[in-house]
Amino acid sequence: MKRRVKHWIWLGILGSLLLGTTACGSSKTIEKETAVTAEEKQIIRVGSGVTPHLEIIENVKERLSEEGYELEIKVFEDFVLPNKALAEGDLDVNLYQHEPYLINFNAEHATDLVVAGETKFYFLPLGIYPGKVDSLDKLPEGAEVAIPNDLTNGGRALLLLQEAGLITLKEGVDITATVNDILDNPKQLKIVELEASQVVRSLADIDLAVINANFVLDAGLNVQEDALLTETADSKAAEKYASIVAVEASKQDDAAIQAFITALRSDETRNFINDTYQGAVIPVF
Repeated sequence: MKRRVKHWIWLGILGSLLLGTTACGSSKTIEKETAVTAEEKQIIRVGSGVTPHLEIIENVKERLSEEGYELEIKVFEDFVLPNKALAEGDLDVNLYQHEPYLINFNAEHATDLVVAGETKFYFLPLGIYPGKVDSLDKLPEGAEVAIPNDLTNGGRALLLLQEAGLITLKEGVDITATVNDILDNPKQLKIVELEASQVVRSLADIDLAVINANFVLDAGLNVQEDALLTETADSKAAEKYASIVAVEASKQDDAAIQAFITALRSDETRNFINDTYQGAVIPVF
């Protein structure tokens, strides 16, 4: 009888040990499966501009992770390198430019980059900001108004000054307008053309300035509170110069690219842009 008891005790101990071993093995198996799942996430290599593009991409990163995609983000401070990296296959996608720039880049570099999904996402509006004069109505004759000196932003600035009733441009001119297209200038405003990044720095010395929203953000100004007038979401500028996602032509239908576009076009992204930038970045999707 005693031998039987001892026999059952030993069987119990042996069973417990076997059970423990099995449990440990299951735990390791689960950990291994989790690790494999993480490793199997598809990587999307994204080229990004600086503010606000980087923050917007970071905003969609976690949501895409939940869908099985991992974003590897590389930030560029110039406009040429992100497209070169995309064309050479070092990136899968980039977000920092508008379509006219992409078209011009393709022409100059013989590349075949396209707008993914033919979709535009957001644009950074130009605005008229007070310098020494705090109101459009108070603007004196001969006042100095600073605008960007490049063709793209200069034309947009002139259209905005026309919308404000300060000048009249020749009939039929568009975003490519120059100061030579000013037909009527009733207050004899002096248009001062400066490099775009320098316009905001001229506010202390100028009566009014037309400034790009990204430089407004960098200067700590608030578009909704400080601007006297801005481009709107239905303006010609918004239609033409909204930011786009670019890819190499053969990749535009890839599932990963489409997932990235869908995440950008979400209500979560729109709310993030509106809440974060307070009018300095305007969604157009």
